[in-house]
Amino acid sequence: MTPFVKEHGIVVPLDRANVDTDQIIPKQFLKSIRRTGFGETLFFDWKRRADGTLDPEFPLNQAHFKDAIIMVVRNNFGCGSSREHAVWAVVQAGFRVVIAPTRVLDGNRVPAFADIFASNSVKNGLLTIELPETEVDRIFDAITATPGMKATVDLTLQTITLHGAKDETIRFEIDSIRKDHLLRGLDDIALTLEHATQITSFEAKHDTQLRAQPA
Repeated sequence: MTPFVKEHGIVVPLDRANVDTDQIIPKQFLKSIRRTGFGETLFFDWKRRADGTLDPEFPLNQAHFKDAIIMVVRNNFGCGSSREHAVWAVVQAGFRVVIAPTRVLDGNRVPAFADIFASNSVKNGLLTIELPETEVDRIFDAITATPGMKATVDLTLQTITLHGAKDETIRFEIDSIRKDHLLRGLDDIALTLEHATQITSFEAKHDTQLRAQPA
């Protein structure tokens, strides 16, 4: 997994809340037994009009957002099913960061991201950033003022710098364990292999004990 330290690129807005995994990657694309080729399926139904042609109104189809690596969305992104394919589609479409707000509705906290989506993201090198709603509004406003705006996301410093009419910096919080895994590029397999010596020692000891048992 590619370590995440600092990324600089275009920010694309997707001003929608409760984007579920079936909208991120429709179910007909889950049949593949490979873990590649999902980038083209990202928001497949939203990208196209009824006749199958690309919808020029959809942000990811617009020229000034071409090659965007940072996406800003609304709350509860990645809700729905637990399919890891949703994260694969986001990553394989070239995104390194997704930013979303926490929201309080009728006294209840609505999360920025569904828990399983956020968990799957860190395993695939995708940084999910949770911000107060006012800060996310600020990013949407900056993109409206400067379409094609770029930003720099520094995980070490935990900052987002918006390069609009003037530079603006927003600080974000992140769980220390997730931050460490992203900085070092560690997925579940790599984390397990960090303990390879202990695992080998345990297995050798266990095998010796089994051989010593009477038949």
